[in-house]
Amino acid sequence: MSFTQQLRDENQDIFQAIFNHPFVDGIGKKDVPNESIAHYIKADFEYLNAFMRIYGIALSKSNKREDIRFFGEQIQFVLNSESHPHHNFCDYIGVGYEELQGHPLPPTADHYIKHMMYHAQIGSLAETIGALLPCPWTYLEIGYALMNKYKPEKDHPFYPWISFYADERFGKIVMEMRNRLDEFAENTSRDEQKKIKEAFRKSCQLELAFWEMAYTCEDWPMKELVIGR
Repeated sequence: MSFTQQLRDENQDIFQAIFNHPFVDGIGKKDVPNESIAHYIKADFEYLNAFMRIYGIALSKSNKREDIRFFGEQIQFVLNSESHPHHNFCDYIGVGYEELQGHPLPPTADHYIKHMMYHAQIGSLAETIGALLPCPWTYLEIGYALMNKYKPEKDHPFYPWISFYADERFGKIVMEMRNRLDEFAENTSRDEQKKIKEAFRKSCQLELAFWEMAYTCEDWPMKELVIGR
């Protein structure tokens, strides 16, 4: 069994909880509150900005040209392609994409970004990939799960979102990341593998928490800052 398959098996509980989450399952059922979708886009826009920067850190840690190429391509993919599912959500709720950009991060999204940045800054390249991988991997499997369960046709309001993440191109990205992590894991110590596993599981937990954050429109308590009197 490969290292990444071990990771997947060890985190089956969280993957299944993500598939069952009312926001995720609601995409298939065409039943997600508009305010939850807007909250998701606000947070995910900033999250993906951070994700690109962390890809940049991974690129800077790469010694092989194929790794440099891969991470560079992923920055371009997020920048130029991953706005497509956001636009699907925006069209559904009738809000312009630009209106949902530049908003402060909710607590969970803020925590998630800082968790990945921590591993990228102080950990190995393998540890960085371990923290990044749950995001595309869970979305890929969400796409598969919704396709299999609801078999959406092109008139489904969220068909562009579901089909984007269930697409072969997205699956190839996940497999390339998995292959890199498997290769690195073969040459790492048990201590390093433990760090990768911890980073991976926490990212899985935060993926689940991100959906809950969006669904409940999580916000900071007493968020207004009052300066002076």
